[in-house]
Amino acid sequence: MSKAEKASAGEPAYAPEEFMICVMARLLEGLGHVSVGALSPIPGCAALLAREVSGAQEAGTEAASAGPGQGNNKRRGGPKVRQGQKTNPLRVSIIHGDANNPFTDGGREIFDCAGQGRIDAFFLGGAQIDGGANINLLGVGPYPKLEKRFPGSFGSAYMYFTVPNVILFAPEHSRRVLVERVDFISAPGTSPPGMRRPGGPKALVTGLCLMSFEAENKRFRLRSVHPGHTLEEIRDNTGFDFDLPDGAGEIVPETPEPEPERLEMLRSTIAAEIVKTYPGFAARVFQCRA
Repeated sequence: MSKAEKASAGEPAYAPEEFMICVMARLLEGLGHVSVGALSPIPGCAALLAREVSGAQEAGTEAASAGPGQGNNKRRGGPKVRQGQKTNPLRVSIIHGDANNPFTDGGREIFDCAGQGRIDAFFLGGAQIDGGANINLLGVGPYPKLEKRFPGSFGSAYMYFTVPNVILFAPEHSRRVLVERVDFISAPGTSPPGMRRPGGPKALVTGLCLMSFEAENKRFRLRSVHPGHTLEEIRDNTGFDFDLPDGAGEIVPETPEPEPERLEMLRSTIAAEIVKTYPGFAARVFQCRA
């Protein structure tokens, strides 16, 4: 069934992945450099979409300020920006493949960039995420006799400490993933008082909701529930306690649906770009092939 047929049948006119992408992209507004790790097609699409949106907005603003038929540029001596031209002010680095990867020396360059404060946002997932925003990328079961082993933590702890806006993501919102306490801490959500830590978690995007993380309380706060889901459903499928929006009672805002123009960008421009890095994902979600 096509997306148009789903819409006429009363089903959402977008895939769950497209919804998460649009939610994540909104969290990147106003930032300068977003980096995405390996094996992260949903965050990769979100970063590219945020870049596309910010570029369109930048071009429209500059063209309007310059007047009809004229261009302008914030940097003296730079090329003129004409009406409708996109400047893409948001920088995106996807550390997977070559299409959007500016680094040539593996992890060393991205770690240097993060340590120097030149990355504004990064994404981290996990086999397990607990209520303190600790993540587990190592394996499930008592360490070291793990019941199931995963690739490992790599540089997740370093990026968690150095990047100021880390967005956690979990497409599967279940008690298997969102646990009371992780079996192994690959990267801690918070640090002891007095420890210098410019980075840390700011949000958690799942298949059911959007949460923010408050480091001072070491707790997540529910910000919105995705359309078609309920607060009761989120509680039933979350292994840790979380706070509700201040003054909301049991009524929690609904996450805005994807804007039609952003879905169009996603299915055309972004699909054609992400297929170079994640061809299987692009074929499954956007029916786009390299």
